[in-house]
Amino acid sequence: MSPSSLPSVFPTVHCDAGAEPAPSRASAIQTVKSAIAVPETELKRWRRTFDANAQTIADGQKYLNPEQFVNAIAPQGDLQKIGRAQFATLFRVADSNRRGLVSWDDFVVFETILKRPDADYYIAFQYFDVDDSGTITYDEFKNVFKANIGPDAIPFDFDCDWVKLYLGKKNGTHVLGYGEFTQLMKGLQGERLRQAFKYFDKDQDGFIRSEQFKKIILEITGHKLSDAVIERLPTLTTLTPGGRISYSEVIAFHNVIRDMDMVERIIREATAKSKDGRIDQSDFLNHCASSTRYSLFTPMEAAIIFHFAGRGNAGQRLALPDFAQLLDPRWKAPSDQLEAKPLGATTSVLRQVAESAYNFVQGGFAGAFGATIVYPIDLGKTRMQNQRSTVVGQLLYKNSLDCVRKVFRNEGLVGFYRGLGPQLIGVAPEKAIKLTVNDFIRARAMDPETGRIKVFWELVAGGTAGGCQVVFTNPLEIVKIRLQIQGETAKLEGAKPKGAVHIIRQLGLLGLYKGASACLLRDIPFSAIYFPAYWHLKRDVFGEGYNGKQLSFLEMLASASIAGMPAAYFTTPADVVKTRLQVEARTGQTNYKGLTDAFVKIYREEGFRAFFKGGPARIIRSSPQFGFTLVAYEYLHKFLPYPFNGHDRVVETALTSQPEDMSKVRARNALKILLDVSGDFGRRST
Repeated sequence: MSPSSLPSVFPTVHCDAGAEPAPSRASAIQTVKSAIAVPETELKRWRRTFDANAQTIADGQKYLNPEQFVNAIAPQGDLQKIGRAQFATLFRVADSNRRGLVSWDDFVVFETILKRPDADYYIAFQYFDVDDSGTITYDEFKNVFKANIGPDAIPFDFDCDWVKLYLGKKNGTHVLGYGEFTQLMKGLQGERLRQAFKYFDKDQDGFIRSEQFKKIILEITGHKLSDAVIERLPTLTTLTPGGRISYSEVIAFHNVIRDMDMVERIIREATAKSKDGRIDQSDFLNHCASSTRYSLFTPMEAAIIFHFAGRGNAGQRLALPDFAQLLDPRWKAPSDQLEAKPLGATTSVLRQVAESAYNFVQGGFAGAFGATIVYPIDLGKTRMQNQRSTVVGQLLYKNSLDCVRKVFRNEGLVGFYRGLGPQLIGVAPEKAIKLTVNDFIRARAMDPETGRIKVFWELVAGGTAGGCQVVFTNPLEIVKIRLQIQGETAKLEGAKPKGAVHIIRQLGLLGLYKGASACLLRDIPFSAIYFPAYWHLKRDVFGEGYNGKQLSFLEMLASASIAGMPAAYFTTPADVVKTRLQVEARTGQTNYKGLTDAFVKIYREEGFRAFFKGGPARIIRSSPQFGFTLVAYEYLHKFLPYPFNGHDRVVETALTSQPEDMSKVRARNALKILLDVSGDFGRRST
């Protein structure tokens, strides 16, 4: 669809492809097996497909009847844009012996034809060449054309001058060879468009009504348009006063659809060079003029592109996703992709609660997994942040590596996991609340048609999520930190380590929220930085959704980990203050009355650098923790989906799906030229 050197913005146009079903455990295992298995030879793959679908037996041999043939070649999905009847038109090409059945030999020949670079024109030629003479007569062209578009189609004048230029003057004095036929088919849509406009323009004033324009476009290029664009076709009347559509506007719209590959290329390149990632009509035309030898698009065509991409507001600056509904015929509004079928009269509240609880548990397991992996780093960070450089004899650790060595020597391997229990208990509500609140706000701030969300609302969603989690995480963190510090206290003072229950009783309810202000000061900006960075890394750096791409394990891990780096480091000062407030001060150590007092005393006694103590350890801990947590969460959704789903859902994951069979892709592409005759080509044929 686009040059291979550049990533495509939107999925390749496969008109019939529907939403992928939620993956099952069996399909995931099969994906892994297929990835490590030795690839099948071409003939073995064809034979497997043929044998799986050939259920008709004649003379001791297997054959494909029309229905079985369609099952063998049609891509999986709802076939919304290209129906089964249209794929059945290819049966006539495959059935070279005209016996109503396709043999193994016929199937091999057909699959070989699909490999031709001109398979779309070649198959169209064979379909029109009814008598297999290698040429196409006037009668063949006319009869095949009329038989496949139905009686309710807009009339086409086969005696027009355009047809006579190719096929002669009097009912077939000239026949078409393959090369001539390809040129006729390339220009056929333009002639159909001209005749259709003339048919509706009864008074010949050069204008037609909006519903007439919609009928023309649906018949000629409807299979290339998304439902959203089809619904907005009548709005083309708003480009100019008068409430009607001119021939120039009809031609301009058709040119845009015909050259959609180039439209996408210009849009991608222009938005990539734009400082804000957005372009207007002038940017589009300027880039088109500078990157092509000749000007490909007129101002009217550019206005039409931005009219439909901007949903009626052609003057605004648009980003890449805004053009999706114009470029991809499968496009659906994000708000329509997760519609649940009703359970009786109303949706079951208990079911929603059960599914939310199931996701909550999965978030807990994922968070526990990520926290366990990086917990030793977290312990080292806490020890480093708590040591006071002004207290004589209290400078236990020279640096992070020295801290690791001394913890291992004095406390053993178990020492690295002091306080892990409360941390694991706190991870579940922390991750669940953070993810739920962030998704809740993003969903309501998101444009329901484009799926875009303004940066301001991304920051609000992340910051609010970070603030809400403090209700649960602050009590658990103060217990965790005091448990982590006990190891060094026991070494210095000979004190006996105490359990989490003793610490909770000692602190009391209000004491559990000591340092909450610093915790808010840390978690709100952390999440406000992290979540927008994470989503933009996935979409803008690793290209999630471009050309239908789903992120691999490493890309997902990298997105989550890299996003955590700036979020962790820039919030280190608040984390240092929180640690000091929550740790029980020992003899000779400074006591802090509150957030402001802690900031002032730390700066006065230890200098500005003290605010970034443990900063590197915090980056090393937070980045992989969030990375492994989110990847684990995606895998849990992938392999252990909610078991009682009674409706289909579109589930977004960052895991790679199984690629589509190339033979079926070729079969779909082979219909392109026949569909250019009419979007309904073959639907009414008998």
